[in-house]
Amino acid sequence: MRLRTTGAAACAAVLATAVLTGCNRGSDTAGGRIGIDVPRTDTDFWNSYQQYLEKDLDHGGPAALPLSNSQNDIAKVVADVQALTGQGAKAIVMAPQDTGAITAELRRLAEKKIPVVSVDTRPDEGRVYMVVRADNRAYGEKSCEYLGRRLGGRGRVAELQGDLSSVNGRDRSEAFASCMRQKFPRVTVHELATDWKGDVASGKLQSLLAQHPDLDGLYMQAGGAFLQPTLALLEQKKLLKPAGSDGHLTIISNDGIPDELDAIRAGKIDATLSQPADLYAKYALYYARAALAGKTFRPGPTDHGSAIVKIKNGLEDQLPAPLVTKDNVNDTTLWANQLEKKEKKQ
Repeated sequence: MRLRTTGAAACAAVLATAVLTGCNRGSDTAGGRIGIDVPRTDTDFWNSYQQYLEKDLDHGGPAALPLSNSQNDIAKVVADVQALTGQGAKAIVMAPQDTGAITAELRRLAEKKIPVVSVDTRPDEGRVYMVVRADNRAYGEKSCEYLGRRLGGRGRVAELQGDLSSVNGRDRSEAFASCMRQKFPRVTVHELATDWKGDVASGKLQSLLAQHPDLDGLYMQAGGAFLQPTLALLEQKKLLKPAGSDGHLTIISNDGIPDELDAIRAGKIDATLSQPADLYAKYALYYARAALAGKTFRPGPTDHGSAIVKIKNGLEDQLPAPLVTKDNVNDTTLWANQLEKKEKKQ
């Protein structure tokens, strides 16, 4: 996916010399500006999330400082956030990939009374105003149920896990394992920890296939990181057979990026869970602006098809993440299909 240069990126490029107010977006500055740290740009999912943020900000969104990018480095997250607050940010949007190591910074922000919206990940400790993410345990459970049913309750599957220091990696892994033990005990699961790295995933899967060429299924916890290296490996091993044909390896992924939907259409993979990059951006900004306005929320259903739940360090808005198969892959409400249409128009 191509990442386009926008007004936000241009402002970031001249930040060292420009007056900050020159990069301000939106007319409502009474509550202060929002500081936003994007966690990485090495996957299609996070590139899409950044594009949605920039689109919202450039089209009358809340007043915000130029986006920072912490490049999957927790030390840089902390440095970026401190720089943003030093530049006047009164609310912070972040997506810490290491959910344990961000605690001290969250406590510093709480002392300064700066509200935090955490996107996609739920920090282990430290106060947050709102977490915006899908139910990641449901990712693991839905993926387990899909694979278990398709395999008839027996067989051998590989699980490309994310970073287990991340709450998302833990939630998906724990839920998948629990579901398999309880509902499909005759399915053998090989857990392959990857730290969300495609090359690590490909290397471990290759080693597993050397030992167990009879693999029946595969669960990829992050299609944005794992899809292309996995498909390349399977094609090299002549294991990439079309869905519905003999010897097809049943594959379910998580993310819902355009490449996954194309792979479903082509019969290379069977399903994915669509993680809502568009809604992550939309509601991250919505809650950051609400925090600046002094609004409060309580657990219960929302007006946008989700539910707010109480967590030990704040609240979490659990956004829906639909299962995508060949039956609904062309649904125009899926964000990846909307993104593709938008790119074709440009």
